[in-house]
Order: sequence, then C-alpha cells, then structure tokens
Amino acid sequence: MSYVAVIGLEVHLQLKTRSKIFSACPQEYHGAEPNTFTDPFTLGLPGTLPTLNREAVELAMMFGLGLNCDVSGFTQFHRKNYFYPDAPKNFQLSQYDRPIARDGFLDVTVPGGETSRVRIKRAHLEDDAGKLTHPTYAPYSMLDLNRAGSSLLEMVTEADIVSAEQARAFLESVQAIAQALGVSDATPEEGKMRCDVNLSLHRPGEPWGTKCEVKNLNSFRSVARAIEFETVRQARILDAGGRVTQDTLGWDEGGQKTFLMRTKEGEADYRYFPEPDLPPLDITPEWIARVRERMPELPAQKLDRYRAAGVREADAQTLSLSVPLSRFYDEALETQPRPDAQKPDAQKLANWLLGDVSGLLAAQERSVTDADLKPAHLAALVHLIDAGTISGKIAKDLLPDVMTGHDPAQLVQERGLSVVTDTAAIDAAIDAAMTADPATVEKVRAGNAKAMNALFGPVMKAMGGQAKPEVVRERLSAKLGL
Repeated sequence: MSYVAVIGLEVHLQLKTRSKIFSACPQEYHGAEPNTFTDPFTLGLPGTLPTLNREAVELAMMFGLGLNCDVSGFTQFHRKNYFYPDAPKNFQLSQYDRPIARDGFLDVTVPGGETSRVRIKRAHLEDDAGKLTHPTYAPYSMLDLNRAGSSLLEMVTEADIVSAEQARAFLESVQAIAQALGVSDATPEEGKMRCDVNLSLHRPGEPWGTKCEVKNLNSFRSVARAIEFETVRQARILDAGGRVTQDTLGWDEGGQKTFLMRTKEGEADYRYFPEPDLPPLDITPEWIARVRERMPELPAQKLDRYRAAGVREADAQTLSLSVPLSRFYDEALETQPRPDAQKPDAQKLANWLLGDVSGLLAAQERSVTDADLKPAHLAALVHLIDAGTISGKIAKDLLPDVMTGHDPAQLVQERGLSVVTDTAAIDAAIDAAMTADPATVEKVRAGNAKAMNALFGPVMKAMGGQAKPEVVRERLSAKLGL
C-alpha cells in the first residue's frame, strides 16, 4: 500500500551574538571547560532578571526578512515550563503566540528536479538549554551549562515537505541564507544548526496520520536518513493494522534508526504564560528599514546574478549556496589581470574554481578560506589560457604552485612556459611523429580522418604541451593532405 509523507521541520540556529540572549555572559564557549560560561541568570539563581539582547532581536528580524516573513508589530516572550536537568530555571524563555517572524516562504530546488515552495509558519527567539552527556555504561549523566542561555532562533515550517531530498535542499538553502546574512555560523557539526523532523503518513485522499518528532538531528545527512527510516517504520505499522503513536524520538547514528525518547508533550503541558519581567516589543517600520539596510545580498539574488552572467545552472546553484566560494568567485570575477585585458569569462572561472581548485582543496582537506590561493591569481591563470599564452595542460600543471600564493604570469615567465608559435618547430615535431608511425599516416590518407588523433598526441608531447592545439591540428592536417 502506498503512502504520502507529510513532513515539517523545526530548525534551531544559534545566533551570532557576542553575549547570551538574556544576560551579558559571553556566548562563544566552544572548546571551553564545562560550566565555565555561566552566570547567575543562566543558573536560575533567585532574584536574577533577564535583559533582552538587542542584537539577537535584529538578527532574528534580518533572518525573517530573508525568508520573506512578516516581522512587523508586537512580539512577546513567554515562559515555557518544563523540568529537565539541562534547564536550571525550570522554564525556557520563548515566544508563544507572538513570534518575531511569521508567514514566510522559501522556494527550494531539488538537484535535478523542480522548484517547490515551502511555507514558513514562524520563527521565534528563545534561550538554549544546556547539554547532557551520557557516558557509556555509567549510572549517571554529566551536565554542561555553557550552552544554556545562548541566543537561539527556532524556525518552523508548514508541513509542505514530501521527501528526504526536498528536506535536505531546504536545509541547505536555510544554511546559506543564515551564513550570507551573518545571522549564524549555521554549522551542524558545532551544534549551531540543529533540526527536528515531524513526519506522518497517510493514504492518498485520507486524513493525515499521527505525527512523530525526531529530535536534535545534527547533520543534513542524518535528517535525510531519519526521514527515510521513519517513513518505512510507520508504513510497516500501518500495513500491519497498527496505530502510530505520537512520540518524541531520538536518532541512533550508529544503528541508523530512531528510538523512543518520551511520549509527546501537548501544548498544555508547557503551561505558557507571558514573561512578567520582559515587556512586549513593538517592531516599527522604521526599525525594519534600518535592519533591511544592513542586509547583504541573499543567495537567491546571487543565483539570479550568476545565471545572468552565463554560469550553468548547477554551478550557479553551488556558488550561490556557499558564502566562501561565492565571495572568492566574485572577487576573482571582478579582477582585471592587466589594464588592457577583459575580466575573466564567468563560466570558465566557475569551471576552474569548482573543478580543479576544489579537487585539490578536498585532497588537502582545506577550504578556499584557509588556502593561499588568491582570487586575482586564479583570474590571471584563466586569462593566460584565454590569451593563448599557455595551454590548458600547462595551466593544470601550474595550479598547485598558484594555490600556494604564486603569481601564474611570473611562473610562466620564469619557467619559459609560453605557448610555442614557431611553426618550424611544430612542423619538425609533426615530421618526426609521421616518420615514427607510417601505418597511421597511411590510414589517414586512405580516408580515416579520425586516425589523425594518434599523431596529434605525440606531437603535443614532443612540444612539451606548449604548442597551441589549434595550430598543431592545422599544420598536421595540411601535411596529411586533409
């Protein structure tokens, strides 16, 4: 029996603020000893009061605008009551019925597929919880409150997602927007971007089924795998005539399966009520305009610009989703290697950056941000090829040195690598190749023009790759009588 999956995502982003959302305690705790980045408010000590971080509010506004949300009007904080060891106040300060952003959307393109719209129900501010560590086979858990109180933005989608591939594409787009705006590092491996998946199944034409929530997925791959596993698990229950229960599940990365954490709480269990120590905020049009002025170019705008420049769709998508790659590419694209030279061709530059350069960086386990390669040098390398100064083969041979910070034009001059235009030298290499392989010469002259390629390679090798391929083919054709 076939089923339709109904999927909604909850994405948690740690905002890029210097201090925590309701206190002056520094937020950048990564790598620190446990429980060293805390303060009286974070620990929930009596008599402490929250002070709202203005920068957290403005980053949330910016992110909401980037997701086409409405951020105007009143927003308010509520106490969300629950009793877990990682929440020392026994409540979380969150936003209930007045979130800072609401009713947005994001258009998502699945690789090789169509573009679909995912609606954004809301995005709201809250303080993060601490972290529990459960040592293997130990009768206790360890609590680290460094993360507690960090500025957190939770974004909730409508149930518009229907597949693991679409969910992954959506998360990649959200990450790209957050990083482009400087709202969050959005690095799942550091816990700065986490995702919960809500999924249910139903037969076509029937009401939606009971949803289960898979909590705290910390990689896009885990999100996709959790969706795939949970789809199969719920389908088996329904096929057997059983009922899916509304549970909160965890994800076992080693076993690649979900497991029961607890039965799902209802809204009433949290006993929301307005935070008495924080007044509502009125987000005015003037405030929105000031925040909008700070917003850099969004990934969708970059994508349109790259398309207009003639970059292939797949390459334009890759560049627009990566802040480091797009920043490097844009700088290289605007480089004029010489006053009399044109700027590099957009597609050729993308080919080198996403092909040979990215391949070498991957082999070195480095990114373009920590490499010594300069955008101007990559642009100069492409210019040397376009100008006919060097061949593509020589450019590939030079690339490892160019990536260590060397100027390609200077390398070409020092090593005498300019393309040979001396037709006498090329003719001599052609004569030698024809003398060494008379059988191929006879094949070509007998009408097999494609056999000429067997002579072309040895000629280029004899010229050390420095002969212009077009000239070699032209001279070779003439000598063979083609």
